[in-house]
Amino acid sequence: MNPPTDIVARVVKGTFLGSVPIGIAFILLGALGHISAGPAAIAWAGLSAVVAVAVWVFVSDLVGVLTLAEQDRNTDEHEQTTSARTNIGRELGVAVQRLDNTATRRLKRRERDFDGLEGALDALPGPLLQLTNERQIVRANRAAEKMFGGNLEDRDLAGVMRSPSLLAALSRAVEERVGQDMQFVLPAPIERSFAARVEPLSKPARDGTSLVLALVDLTSIQRADQMRVDFVANASHEIRTPLATLIGFIETLRGPAKDDAEAREKFLTIMESHAQRMARLVDDLLSLSRIEMNEHTPPSGEADLAGIIEGVRDQLEWQATERNVTVELDIKAEAFAVLGDADELTQLFQNLVSNAIKYGDLGSTVTVHAEAVVDAPGTVGWRLADHGAIAISIQDRGDGIPREHLPRLTERFYRVDTARSRELGGTGLGLAIVKHIVSRHRGALNIDSEAGVGSTFTVYLQPAQDQSTGT
Repeated sequence: MNPPTDIVARVVKGTFLGSVPIGIAFILLGALGHISAGPAAIAWAGLSAVVAVAVWVFVSDLVGVLTLAEQDRNTDEHEQTTSARTNIGRELGVAVQRLDNTATRRLKRRERDFDGLEGALDALPGPLLQLTNERQIVRANRAAEKMFGGNLEDRDLAGVMRSPSLLAALSRAVEERVGQDMQFVLPAPIERSFAARVEPLSKPARDGTSLVLALVDLTSIQRADQMRVDFVANASHEIRTPLATLIGFIETLRGPAKDDAEAREKFLTIMESHAQRMARLVDDLLSLSRIEMNEHTPPSGEADLAGIIEGVRDQLEWQATERNVTVELDIKAEAFAVLGDADELTQLFQNLVSNAIKYGDLGSTVTVHAEAVVDAPGTVGWRLADHGAIAISIQDRGDGIPREHLPRLTERFYRVDTARSRELGGTGLGLAIVKHIVSRHRGALNIDSEAGVGSTFTVYLQPAQDQSTGT
C-alpha cells in the first residue's frame, strides 16, 4: 500500500461525497430565488474547501492509526505515540495501541504455553501422536519420531502403522467420541507389539487435532515372557538328557566302575562332552536373550566385513582341519564394509561357517562369497534403490536339507536330524541367533538347498555410507 496515494484518494472521495449535498442545497436555494448564482458558487466552493480540509485531517489521522496497527510486532511491547491532529484520532490511536499490546501479551503467553507443552510431550518416554479425524498426523513427539522415523507430520497414519485393528479403533473413537484401548502388532521391519490408547478431544483444536494416540511398546515384556516359556519347554528338555547321563556315569564310577581305570577314562570323556554341550547351550541362550532384547534398536556403527570373515575363518581353522574342509573366501572390494555391530556379525558368520563345516562332506570346500547387489529378497530396513545391498553367501557341499524343513530352520531348538546335530555338538539355537542378528541389522536371510548338492545361506546387509554414496 502507498500511504500518500491512499490518503489523496480517500480525501478526494470524502470531499466529493461532502460537497455534493452542499451543491444540491445551493441549487435548490437558487431555483427558489433565495440566493443568486454567484454568491451560491462562492459559498459552495468555500464550504467544499472546509470539507476537504476536515476530511484531510480526519483521513490522515485514521490512516496513521491503521498504519500503527499494522506495524511489525516482533520487538518487545512498548508504548507508542501517534501524531494525530484531532482528539478522536488521538483517542483512537491510544485505543488501538492498547488493543495491540493486549493481543501481543496474549500471543506471547500462548507461545510460552505452547513451547512448554511441546517440551513436556517430547519428554514423554512413549510415542504420542496428535491426529485429525481423517487420521492425518498433526504432530508427533520425539519418542514417536525415534521409533517410526522423522517427518511424520501431515502423513496418513495408515502409511506409518499398517494395523487394521488400530485404524478400526480410531474410526470408533471418531464416531462414538469415546476413548478406545487396544493392542496391535506391527510386523515390519521387525515384529513389535503395542498397547494403544485413542482419546478424542471434546472439540477440535485450532491446528486440527481431534484425536490423541498414545502407545506403549510391549515387545520386550512379551519377548521376556516367551523366552521364559521357551526355556521351560525346550531348554529344560535339552538339559535333562546330558544331566541324566552325567548322573548315571557318576553313580557308575562310584559303584561298579570304582576301580576300573579304563572305564573311568571312557566315562570321564563322555561326561566332559555332555558338560561342554550344556555350557554351549547356556551360552547360546544368554546370547540369544541379549540379541532379542536389543533387536528393536538397529546398530549404527560401521563394521569391517572383510576383516570379520577372515577372522572367523582363522578361528574355525581347527574345526576345518578336523574334517579336512577348505574354507575359501571371495570378497569383492565393494563389499569390504557394512553398517552393523562387529561382535554380532562375527557371531553370525561364525555360526554359519561352523554349520557349513560340520554338515558339509569330509574333504569338501566351504565357499564364502561377498559382493554388492542391487536387490534383496523379502523386506530390508533401508531403501535398496538408494544404497543397494551387500550379499554374503556361505555355501557347503553336503547332503543338503529337504525343502519341507527350510521354513522352520531358524526356530529355536529345531533340528533336521536331532541325533546328528547333538553328535556334532549343536544346540539347536545357532540359526535362531543368526535370524535375530539379521533382524536387528534390518537385513534379510535367504536359505537355499538341494539334496545331494549342498546348502547356501545368504545374508543381505546395508553397505557402509561411504560406499553407498560413492564418496
